[in-house]
Amino acid sequence: MGYHPKRMPTPENTYALILAGGSGTRFWPLSRNDKPKQLLDLFGNGTLLEATINRLVGLVPVENILILTNSLQVESVRQIASMLPAENIFAEPAKRDTAPAVALGIGLISARNPDAIMMVLPSDQLIKDHHAYQSVMKDALACAEHSDGLVTIGIKPTWPCPSYGYIERGELASIPGMDFQHSPVEVKRFREKPNPELAEEFLNAGGFSWNAGMFVWSLPTVISQLAAHAPELADFISELRKSSDIPATIDAQFPKLTAVSIDYALMETADRVLNIEATFDWDDVGSWVSIAKYLHEEGENNRTNRHISQIDSENNIVFNATDGTHIALLGVDDLIVVKTQDALLIANRHQADAIKKLSDLLPKNLL
Repeated sequence: MGYHPKRMPTPENTYALILAGGSGTRFWPLSRNDKPKQLLDLFGNGTLLEATINRLVGLVPVENILILTNSLQVESVRQIASMLPAENIFAEPAKRDTAPAVALGIGLISARNPDAIMMVLPSDQLIKDHHAYQSVMKDALACAEHSDGLVTIGIKPTWPCPSYGYIERGELASIPGMDFQHSPVEVKRFREKPNPELAEEFLNAGGFSWNAGMFVWSLPTVISQLAAHAPELADFISELRKSSDIPATIDAQFPKLTAVSIDYALMETADRVLNIEATFDWDDVGSWVSIAKYLHEEGENNRTNRHISQIDSENNIVFNATDGTHIALLGVDDLIVVKTQDALLIANRHQADAIKKLSDLLPKNLL
């Protein structure tokens, strides 16, 4: 019979759910509740949401790409994702973490095509190599169609990062009749965000991937697994599939769902999870420090999106979102300086991850 590499689902059977409702509080004051990281043009070449959609061209038909966001962001999302059918963009009626969001997406796609293979994708990650990305995702789609596993995409760790969840990888997966360029392995278990010492152990041991929050599965498989391990979500999906008024069902039932992550609700307990390690570049650009490396360098490792004047200043990050303001630095090191029309942030770059804590203290009109 022979092997059939990349025996993928047909285009009409392939769907993508993009999650685009995050708040992006680490990027204040540029990001706000109605315009978080994924809706910003941080690098001068479009938003991260646009890039997420563009990576799918040729892989998923545009009419099969769905976006979940929230009521504060839905109009901005519609403007950015104008290439999608308007009915493919949904605003969640309440904030309920990733498990209910993913269940909502499963229900919406299942109502259209109960046999679909679907990808779940974050909207706020930076991936530049589209060819390598599609190569990995093609294998993931084929793996999901021809196995009984839920497929995760992992990122090979480059340093002992304590801010990511980890996937402990096991033996090579056996999927009869299939041959993959990017071989799937069985997942031993998911590991929560570790302390720095444990992250160092994971890195030294090998066999661990960062959990990138990208999932691929067939609807029959994931619905079966939800019925076994997260019945509340399975019941919600069933209601959506039977509903004669899907928006009304969402408004009535979604806010009642338990707020929990998809990792905790399903992935950590599922009967079979497979992992494919990415060969594409990946950055979750989680803070101003991670964005800095994509900005222009001036002086002694100062990173900026616009020209600055500087004397005796090192390792600063400057992002100027205003046209009429020039920023000058004198004798300062390790600062983050972000200027918008209505706010100015000056922070220690070593506390970049703590910027989100400011949201409890700021005036409401600046959130």
